[in-house]
Amino acid sequence: MTERAYFPSRRHALGLIGATLLCPRTGWAQGLDGISGAAFGTGWRLVGPPVVDLMNIQPDIEALFATIDRQMSPWRPDSALSQFNAAPAGSQAAEAEIIHVAHHALTLANQSGGAFDPTVGPLVAQWGFGPIEGGATPNWRGLSAGNGRIGKTQGDLTFDLCGIAKGRALDLAVDLAAQANLGNLLFDLGGELKALGHHPSGRDWQIAVQHPLPDHAPTAMIRLPTGRAVATSGQRTQSYELGGRVYGHIIDPAARSPADTGLLTVTVLADEAMMADGWATALFAAGATDGPAQASDHAIDALFLVRDGASFRQIRTGAIEGILL
Repeated sequence: MTERAYFPSRRHALGLIGATLLCPRTGWAQGLDGISGAAFGTGWRLVGPPVVDLMNIQPDIEALFATIDRQMSPWRPDSALSQFNAAPAGSQAAEAEIIHVAHHALTLANQSGGAFDPTVGPLVAQWGFGPIEGGATPNWRGLSAGNGRIGKTQGDLTFDLCGIAKGRALDLAVDLAAQANLGNLLFDLGGELKALGHHPSGRDWQIAVQHPLPDHAPTAMIRLPTGRAVATSGQRTQSYELGGRVYGHIIDPAARSPADTGLLTVTVLADEAMMADGWATALFAAGATDGPAQASDHAIDALFLVRDGASFRQIRTGAIEGILL
């Protein structure tokens, strides 16, 4: 699969960032076995004890990811979502999975006060990070999803589900493993992780939250209990510097430009990877003041690394305190 197969505009970078920010404390050589592959412009791997045969589930995982790619890739002109984006104003029938993800994207836009906005795809492209060209001023209220259809009030409004769909793919992949009666696994999709069961030693899986700058020790360790997922947003990988400023891939819809709010990273834990994925984007876009305030208001388990001169400080919300090691 090529890099442009799926979501590189906002969350491809997160996958690469996550691969360095969030990684299993134990690796392949420490009593674990696994399978791996490529999807959505990034990589995935499923690890567990050697006694669990994972090979039989790999074709199902790859078929699942291929289906989601066909449905929601903004990089594919033949995807269902790209065809909707190119259509005039109105509504059209859509597959249940597209409606499910689009509905949750709009719900998250409402809950975050527009910090998460699935209509910013054209802005992402204007700043050099995505494929959705043209488009109107961001207006998530002009989109709809439900009753078997997705719609828009203006022809140049577009759906960009990059900030939430990879998390949904991870949830569905973990569901496949559970339906196959597999357990004690950790699934990593481009740096977003979800646990099914426990580490083979019997403890929870442990995740290192690494420093946002290279060659620094991890900033924290997190327990990842069974059924929980973790995602991180930041600018470490997909960004460029111009005139002394770093421009990243996460757009602040209010400013209509890359978020530059004093945040280095936001790590979110949730029961669904889709929501961890989406809230990590929303809270990063909201910034160093509004982000933690929103996380507290919604009881979100989040760890913020906030720029503080040449260093950083942590802000913790929700139940994150009890999950940190």
